[in-house]
Amino acid sequence: MPCRIKLFFPIFDDPKKENVQKQHQVESDMTSLGLLNIIYRYRKSFLIIAISTILLAMIFSSPIFITPLYKSTVILYPTSSNSISKVLLSTNFNTNKDLLEIGEDEQTERMLQILNSNKIRDRIIAKYDLMNHYGINEGAEYRYTRLFNEYEGKIKFRRTEYMAVKITVLDKNPKLASLIANDIAELFDSTMNVMQKEVASKAFLIVEGEYLKLKSEVKAIEDSLNVIRKLGIHDYESQAEMLNQQLAIELAKNNQAGIKALEQRLEVLAEYGGAYVSLRDMLEHERKQLSQIKAKYEEAKVDATQNLPHKFVVTNAYEAEKKAYPIRWLIMVVALFSTISLALIVFIIFERFPAEELKKKLQSEPSSPHEHKPETLFGQ
Repeated sequence: MPCRIKLFFPIFDDPKKENVQKQHQVESDMTSLGLLNIIYRYRKSFLIIAISTILLAMIFSSPIFITPLYKSTVILYPTSSNSISKVLLSTNFNTNKDLLEIGEDEQTERMLQILNSNKIRDRIIAKYDLMNHYGINEGAEYRYTRLFNEYEGKIKFRRTEYMAVKITVLDKNPKLASLIANDIAELFDSTMNVMQKEVASKAFLIVEGEYLKLKSEVKAIEDSLNVIRKLGIHDYESQAEMLNQQLAIELAKNNQAGIKALEQRLEVLAEYGGAYVSLRDMLEHERKQLSQIKAKYEEAKVDATQNLPHKFVVTNAYEAEKKAYPIRWLIMVVALFSTISLALIVFIIFERFPAEELKKKLQSEPSSPHEHKPETLFGQ
């Protein structure tokens, strides 16, 4: 019976791999110890640098070098509807518009566009004389570019995470910052009203012209009907029927006088009856048109002459008691971290540079004393 022999070979780790790992570990440990050693050796220098950095940061972030700015904010929501007549006078009860409903994304984006428009910017600049307030010479070159850059840098508009619009104003005068923020919010309404009135006024003039024209046409038809009614024609169909019945009765009686009178009445009815019917039907149609256009006229008149707020103010701006810029502790922390990091890099270079130079010098020395030595500058 054949027997099976199992051979077992011991598994050994690669010694080269272990050496590389150990070498990397040793280098990492030496690097960490080296950094700690450098920090410890230069601790006095680090301390002097840290104190100097803090003092310089405090000095250069003081009001002497950086003008402190105060912040005021206004938070507001847009309304959902812009047409007064569509909400208050429309007879369509299926409309989804609500005068008291807060606007959505579309209205919020429109509000941001209007707040960033030059219509509001120019009125704020003129009202508060911001060119002189920002210290810009009126005769300077590119004065308006500088003015607009200052305005955009200190007056910001953004949408919040709750779909509201936040107006932020920074200024060296806290009272002026609050006034500008509140005025911008108020100017949004007036700017919207002016923009809408430009369109609504023209629309009103068009509707008014059509309404007055149709009204005069109805009046002319009514006057014509009144003239015909004075001839005794008030209802053509019923009068014609009654006169023909009465004529038949008079003919049966052979009443010549009655027959003659009825024939005269029928002649008038035959002459003006057609015109009466045409005018009557036309008047009915024109009155329906007049009623519809009158509703449009009233809506256009309201849109052209009346105003409603276009915003809901959640938070009004108030005069700040504490400056918002600069944040001195943040400036000191950033400056301290930067200078300490730079100093550490410089000290590491100082420590590494002599060792590298020595290594290069040893490598460049001749391996045998009999090798030719390079001549000096003077050939000695």
